[in-house]
Amino acid sequence: MDSFIQTLTVYALPVIFGITLHEAAHGYVARMFGDPTAMLAGRISLNPLRHIDPIGTVVVPAVLLLSSAMMGMGGILFGWAKPVPVDWSRLRNPKRDMLWVALAGPASNMLMAILWVLYAHLMVKLGQGDSRFWMGMAIAGVQVNLVLMALNLLPLPPLDGGRIVFSLLPDRLAYHYSRIEPYGMVILILLMFTGALWTLMRPLIALGEGVLKWFL
Repeated sequence: MDSFIQTLTVYALPVIFGITLHEAAHGYVARMFGDPTAMLAGRISLNPLRHIDPIGTVVVPAVLLLSSAMMGMGGILFGWAKPVPVDWSRLRNPKRDMLWVALAGPASNMLMAILWVLYAHLMVKLGQGDSRFWMGMAIAGVQVNLVLMALNLLPLPPLDGGRIVFSLLPDRLAYHYSRIEPYGMVILILLMFTGALWTLMRPLIALGEGVLKWFL
């Protein structure tokens, strides 16, 4: 149990900020392209309390960390925040601008992974490189944000990757593709429990790791 509590404290901030700032980024970019819905709802904020879903941001990640640690599988994480409201019809060019609004979330996770790497460099320069807690948090920050980026880039509606694909497809194909969305979360859960989800995410995580090497 002590090991779980230590793991939970190390992962807490990276998980909360990784999930919630991802949502804030969607709202910010939606406002840039003409939809103020998230802004009017107070969701373009760096305050995690505005975005936290008690189940998806707190309970589910904690239970997964505990169960995976008990089974000796390391930290397995999956979670979500309250979705930022976006009125796609209010975007200046809904189908085109959807791509940028969707891409903002994974891009924010890539940026946060970079910031955690730079934070680790700073800790080393300040002589804190041997601090297990702070360096552990930096490593967790990188891992959490790479996983969130990769997960959300999967081309499965309603994930961000699905929105990106929808935006790029011709109208007729995009319409047929969008009909997958009601089943998207069921498909995602099945992929997770069969282990196929991690196989699909691995190339995207490797891509993110390649970007991070520029900052090492």
